Amino acid sequence: MAGGSLSDVYQQTRHLLLGVRDGLERLERLESHSSILSPRVSGRSHDDAAPDLAYTLKRDLSQLQTYSVDMDRLWRSQMPKSQRDLWKRKLEQVAEEVDSLKLALDKYLSRRHRRQMEAKERAELLQRVNGDSARVLQIFDEEAQAMQSARNSSSMLDEAYSTGVAVLSKYAEQRDRLK
Repeated sequence: MAGGSLSDVYQQTRHLLLGVRDGLERLERLESHSSILSPRVSGRSHDDAAPDLAYTLKRDLSQLQTYSVDMDRLWRSQMPKSQRDLWKRKLEQVAEEVDSLKLALDKYLSRRHRRQMEAKERAELLQRVNGDSARVLQIFDEEAQAMQSARNSSSMLDEAYSTGVAVLSKYAEQRDRLK
């Protein structure tokens, strides 16, 4: 802002403040809209737009802080004593508004980070549950195969026993006939 007047810098700052405030409102609308819908339905539009908008807002807030420093320097050097109190109050108001917007953006980013971590944990849990259930199903399949094998073996033994009994009874008949 080298060479700009305090009024010019103040107007640019006010304009940028309005843009940042509007951007934060859009972020919050995107966030509330996506929390109403299920993640599968709303996930893409919010996930695509929000990070870009958040990055732009962070950059604009940084620019606002630079403007605040410039305005602080300018009001001390350019303003006559009669207007210094007025400009000091205006600049304090701008600084408070910048801090408030920065806090709001930080809260949003914290909530977004928390939601991302929760989604990641949920996915890991589902992966583990699905992995564990697959292992449980494998164990049940192995048990079912073992049971079927035991039934097959039991029926073969019954068959062999019946055959043995039949052979022995035939031998007993032959022995009786031979006597």
